[in-house]
Amino acid sequence: MKKVLITGGAGYIGSTVASALLDQGITPVILDDLSKGRPEFVEGRVFYQGDIADAALLDRIFAEHPEIGATLHCAARIVVPESVGKPLFYYRENVAKTVDLLESLQRNGCTRVVFSSSASLYAPTPDGRVDETCPVEASSPYARTKQMMENVLQDWTRGEGAERIRVVVLRYFNPIGADPQLRTGLQDLSPTHALGKLIEAHADGTPFTVTGVDWATRDGSGIRDYIHVQDVAEAHAAALTRFDEVVRPADEDRFRVINIGTGEGTTVRELVAAFEQAVGATLDVREADPRPGDVLGCYAAVDNARELLGWSARRTIAEGVADALAWRTKWTARLASA
Repeated sequence: MKKVLITGGAGYIGSTVASALLDQGITPVILDDLSKGRPEFVEGRVFYQGDIADAALLDRIFAEHPEIGATLHCAARIVVPESVGKPLFYYRENVAKTVDLLESLQRNGCTRVVFSSSASLYAPTPDGRVDETCPVEASSPYARTKQMMENVLQDWTRGEGAERIRVVVLRYFNPIGADPQLRTGLQDLSPTHALGKLIEAHADGTPFTVTGVDWATRDGSGIRDYIHVQDVAEAHAAALTRFDEVVRPADEDRFRVINIGTGEGTTVRELVAAFEQAVGATLDVREADPRPGDVLGCYAAVDNARELLGWSARRTIAEGVADALAWRTKWTARLASA
């Protein structure tokens, strides 16, 4: 596979995957509207600015890059509280535009798709551990859009003229950190996820709030599977390079779901403790009710990822914290000098 189209390739996940592909000699062709992605993240890369629903632009991309062998669909709106307040916006941006994208892919003969999905659509389990057979029960408009996008993709593999269409879905858990070479990282200095808020609290000297302290976990705080973003990127790269082994054209079911995580659960309080140890300081930690759309959380069973992708997470939470802090320092300096 010489080239891969990455939608949302100027964002946090997409840009890190693009770097991982470049490291393997695969050229990423990036499509991003830059509503959240950063132009700095596509410098020196093949880049098209535009909407995934722009059929004429997709036709142009495939005409100019006929070597594209697969599409990695990362483009999506992802903020849970925003999705609660603006559900129609999320359904239009994430679901309706995905349909337009798939029509363009099919028209241009791109029959391999890796979908960057989310573990947020899993139904809660008693201990938080989930495998790919666990029920889904998305609890926010954002998560429901991911679930609906998966449904669309699965139905797409079964429709008329879909004999060659194959889809691998990666349900990844909670990415942390940055590209270890600091080529890209979290572009938002005020993120909504736990580690971003910890870094913000540490940098600004403000309190960190644990949202939700009465969950059915060992310490009452939510449980997550925090995974280094570089591990997430390498999992996506493995899904692309091993695509024809994971889903073959002759398979009756050409839709495959794979969990991407560490296989270990970490509570928010445990994340706080790990962060404090990494930075050598104690934070002012406070408690609050869950945010709209918050859930207990979950962590991954990752047997399928090891077996099918030959992949497993290699980096620790401490490495994720260190890379996130290093990236914030670099990114803050760059924004200040811009």
